[in-house]
Amino acid sequence: MTGTPIVRDNPPRHRFEIDLGDGTFAFAQYTLAVGTITFTHTKVPTAHEGQGLGTLLVRSALASAQDRGLRIIPLCPFFAAYFRKHPEVQSLLDASYRDTPQNSPD
Repeated sequence: MTGTPIVRDNPPRHRFEIDLGDGTFAFAQYTLAVGTITFTHTKVPTAHEGQGLGTLLVRSALASAQDRGLRIIPLCPFFAAYFRKHPEVQSLLDASYRDTPQNSPD
């Protein structure tokens, strides 16, 4: 992959994704409900790990959720870990997930 990766929302597939240019995608799977977006799974192919693609997916997904007024439910361990490490985004969490032990900073 060359250049800056582009994250796009692919609503029919319920995921934010990055086309890696080799026939594979990095993606963050989600489900939508009234007022919330639940992230269930994030996948970066092994050959592309360590390039910051997972973090790029999370940041793009959070920006989209914020723009759309959606609260986030981070069932995906990668998203939950991001929230633990970044207390500045805690306000985006659905109220039922704020300040719970799995989301508090270590």
